[in-house]
Amino acid sequence: MDLAKEKFYRARIVWRKDIAADLWSIRVQPPAEFRFLPGQYATLGVLTADKHIERPYSIVSSPYESELEFFLELVPSGELTPALHGLGVGDELTMRKLAKGRFTLDREVRRNHLLVCTVTGVAPFISYIRTLYRDAQENRFPEGHRLYLLEGASRSWEFGYGEELRRIADEVSWLKYVPTVSRPWEDRNWTGEVGRVDDLIRKYTHLWELAPATTSTYLCGHPKMIENGHGILLRGGWTKEQMKEEIYFVPKARVPVST
Repeated sequence: MDLAKEKFYRARIVWRKDIAADLWSIRVQPPAEFRFLPGQYATLGVLTADKHIERPYSIVSSPYESELEFFLELVPSGELTPALHGLGVGDELTMRKLAKGRFTLDREVRRNHLLVCTVTGVAPFISYIRTLYRDAQENRFPEGHRLYLLEGASRSWEFGYGEELRRIADEVSWLKYVPTVSRPWEDRNWTGEVGRVDDLIRKYTHLWELAPATTSTYLCGHPKMIENGHGILLRGGWTKEQMKEEIYFVPKARVPVST
């Protein structure tokens, strides 16, 4: 199948890490510069005998990095992720040349940023954090900004970037990180927060003293979490204009970000 060269790269996988049976991360190397903002997504694809299958995926890496990193979840009934799951180091996939998306960190209006996600929904937040961490090292950190990250998963081994996030949160004053497990009976060694991540929004906005006047909110991942979180924040005084959302999976009548 002939792909328009002006629209697509053939990118090569240069690294892969399997996190769980249905979760893995890859890094790809495009053949030329790929510009993006933290929080944007790239459209990846594979060529089959019949067609070219594509889906957009949030970028994990920072624009400071030369390789593009993605955190992927296998959807057994999906068209694309089973094919991607079968790829390893050295294999190629397609990638559109332009990054897209408006799920970027708003530095203009408010300095507090509440980030709420499930599993692979942490991807754009990692990009925010890696970028700010580098900015801080080079004395370019936006003064006064603070990030507060709540991450939910069924079991603790699904926190693909938990170790990195804990390390940075322990080192800097501008990041707070709380992971929570919703199925602790399947994860007996877990000693942290339990429950669905949207159920922790009220508790931690209170503990962290986050108010609508000073805090922007970002919801990313499972559509049900976003629906619930949206309602909780509205009841807490936030407006729709103060919320950004990036929905994963394929909810009815909504455009998917990744499958």
